[in-house]
Amino acid sequence: MSYDFDRIVPRRGTDSLKYDFAAERGMPPGLLPMWVADMDFPAPPEVLADIAETAAHGIFGYTEPKAPYYDAVAEWFGGRYGYRPPREAIVKAPGVVFALAQAVRAFTAPGDAVLIQTPVYYPFYDIVRRNGRTLATNPLTRTDGAYTIDFDDFERKASENAVKAFILCNPHNPVGRVWTRGELIRLRDICAKNGILVLSDEIHCDFVWGGREHVCYAALSKDAFIATAPSKTFNLAGLQVSNVFIENASLRRRFRDETASAGYSQLNTVGLRAALSAYEKGGPWLAELKAYLEGNIRAARYFIAECLPKVTLIEPEGTYLLWLDFSAYGLTQAELDRRVTAAGLWLDSGTMFGAEGEGFQRVNAACPRSVLLEGLRRLGEV
Repeated sequence: MSYDFDRIVPRRGTDSLKYDFAAERGMPPGLLPMWVADMDFPAPPEVLADIAETAAHGIFGYTEPKAPYYDAVAEWFGGRYGYRPPREAIVKAPGVVFALAQAVRAFTAPGDAVLIQTPVYYPFYDIVRRNGRTLATNPLTRTDGAYTIDFDDFERKASENAVKAFILCNPHNPVGRVWTRGELIRLRDICAKNGILVLSDEIHCDFVWGGREHVCYAALSKDAFIATAPSKTFNLAGLQVSNVFIENASLRRRFRDETASAGYSQLNTVGLRAALSAYEKGGPWLAELKAYLEGNIRAARYFIAECLPKVTLIEPEGTYLLWLDFSAYGLTQAELDRRVTAAGLWLDSGTMFGAEGEGFQRVNAACPRSVLLEGLRRLGEV
């Protein structure tokens, strides 16, 4: 490989949420953190060089991107996923969760129902409940070790709860499903029938495995809200740049108005430069990173089969997150969490993602392979 993903970069003492906030999060010190979904790899060197050039200039005034930024975003999604967002459809936001929260406020009213598919990324619960909306859930069904959508339940929940918006997670975090075109079309048709706006979180779209296809929901419906970002792909989360695709002019205006009412305007100056650089120059780095992560997933699969045979790895179709089922041990979630901590690990407890996560742990595999194997070894010891 041209890039070194085996190198361990010390992160303690950098005010890293992942490494430096155990005490603030009620955890013992010194744990090996494999929880929050940022990677332990430096951003692409080409991006770091452009960030350094921006820093050397020394002025960080209000910044708006010109045409090359929009062209780079359109080229990335058009070349990889067959959907090229028109320039006017691209709306910038400081983060996907922020954008989804703004969308919930812009497109629904207090008391309206918003539908999610559980177990799911835990901020989804907050952006519904904290904004005074009613939470409706369509639990995913686990069949033969894989998760599927209960479409009958989805349609029933949509109509019975008078749902106004549906937050789609594709690829799905934490279960790792990459929804097929057929599944997405069926969801689209149900939502259209019931007057439901789809808010699609596609932040993990660049991590899809096994020859599968990520289908950008915007390619299936022009009346939708698509949240993307370079943050997961290039490990740029702290620079706070994301891109939302809204082709419907009326929806776009409502979203812009809601964001303006929050007092937010220009994005992070360095983040905008980093995002442009990543989309223009980061392709080769990402290709090697994905090959490395696939090796990590294989290593985890083999280790679990040999040393943790009672643990079931839900085969990831997408994301760099491993969803591990420990239910065969017969432990309560609290007991399981204590064992994980006793192993010197900090993982995401399954019930953070909803009641359907009982008996699970989520592991971030985007780290040097030696670190991943050390974490699994610790699990094996307990």
